Amino acid sequence: MFKTAKLGKNFGRITAVNEVTIEVAAGDIYGLVGPDGAGKTTLMRMICDLIVPDQGQVLWTEPAAVKKKNAHKVILGYMPQRFSLYGDLTVMENINFFGALYQLKGAVIKERAEAILAMTGLLPFKDRFADNLSGGMKQKLALTCALVNRPALLVLDEPTYGVDPESRKEFWRILYRLNKEGVTILVSTPYMDEAEQCTKVAFMDQGRVVAMNAPAQLKKDFPYQVLEARLQFRGPGAAAEASLPGGITERKLSVRQIELFNDLPQVVDVSFYGDKYRVLATDAGQARRAMENRLAEQGISAGLNWTEVTPTMEDVFIALAEKGVS
Repeated sequence: MFKTAKLGKNFGRITAVNEVTIEVAAGDIYGLVGPDGAGKTTLMRMICDLIVPDQGQVLWTEPAAVKKKNAHKVILGYMPQRFSLYGDLTVMENINFFGALYQLKGAVIKERAEAILAMTGLLPFKDRFADNLSGGMKQKLALTCALVNRPALLVLDEPTYGVDPESRKEFWRILYRLNKEGVTILVSTPYMDEAEQCTKVAFMDQGRVVAMNAPAQLKKDFPYQVLEARLQFRGPGAAAEASLPGGITERKLSVRQIELFNDLPQVVDVSFYGDKYRVLATDAGQARRAMENRLAEQGISAGLNWTEVTPTMEDVFIALAEKGVS
């Protein structure tokens, strides 16, 4: 479909995108992941020709990416991060407006709009003002406007940010359907469960791509062991609570333990979820012994029940982000 060759963009003294080279093949769902300010939005805008790069270029490599009659004109749909449609226009009026920008005839817009609105579930709301739509429905309307010209490439900048989990799932079901129908998708996302759904992922940090591969391969190449640990207090009920020094409750101990363990050389990262700790370690055995020794040093009468688990994309992201900071 296309590739970027050492694409770069500066804003004054700030380098937003630094010599980024990626390749998106036809049929991909290609994900861009990274912290705020990593350069994802700037990269997408350069790909869409909305920003002129300071260096490098975007090379279109697939005939499917261009119109046969106008080979210079790329067929793409772009959905920006923020809702940018007109709140005082109805759903259908917004679609008609954007269809006219693409120089589509009214009959063509109507036919395509009804098909897309039926797919997204917005057909019953086509006469509702955009300002009166829910967050998830606004994103579907923005997607509809991006699809009305039937793009070969769909570029989505964090399309589900701030949307409730159920609407996010529904939105991704729509993306999968579009992808099966032949639409190539380039999407940025802050959600690691969405990154798992991509065929390929590029992690960006400080304007650079620091890792790039299929999600399964990124997890396979993860350099650390991932452990889940639960506290096992010695003694039943009140006796276990009484064994904690200074009247520390179990929840307060959980927060305190994260601080206690973060400086251990065998522990890359430790966090607490619900009733268990998630630990990234360079060596599982050494990390376990170091953490248990630290508990004993602090006079905390508790053991740790350990399980080694498969790394997730969130583990990969945390490790890459911390590597970039250090």
